[in-house]
Amino acid sequence: MTPTSPRILLVDDDTVFTTVMERGFQRRGFATRACNDAEAAIAACAAFQPSHILLDLSMPGISGLVALPRLLQQAPNAELVVLTGYSSIATAVEATKAGAANYLCKPATIDEILHAFESGGTAHATDVPVDPISVDRLEWEHIQRVLQDNGGNISATARALGMHRRTLQRKLQKRPVKK
Repeated sequence: MTPTSPRILLVDDDTVFTTVMERGFQRRGFATRACNDAEAAIAACAAFQPSHILLDLSMPGISGLVALPRLLQQAPNAELVVLTGYSSIATAVEATKAGAANYLCKPATIDEILHAFESGGTAHATDVPVDPISVDRLEWEHIQRVLQDNGGNISATARALGMHRRTLQRKLQKRPVKK
């Protein structure tokens, strides 16, 4: 690797995922650093000075959405892409407002991630779906917005939604509905 090779910071609590991503990015000439929580990523960011940051939103401790501006403060020239298995319109809007260049849903290939870094928030043509959003997807996005409004507090979110906390936890453990 050359001294000018791009540097990517991978932040995800899934160690198998980060190991696979590290190998893939190293094959493409990146210097890599993986962190399994946001606190470690914030601490490593200043010393590593990544040119790219791949950030998961749902992690134990500090969420990726809270860590995002702090990471960009530590590495102001870095491009940051959010990659999450729990996507919603609300978190996508908040992430881009906080400085994310792009927002992707898991699973994504390394080529798709690199394309997200390259397109860096530039608008490109997207087909508008003919079918309306499903009730299940609408429910998922509403839960995510209320959860975000309550700072990730499950109990407060359950009270605001008028549902039992355990019911909300079961709904949050499921993968988001695609349509």
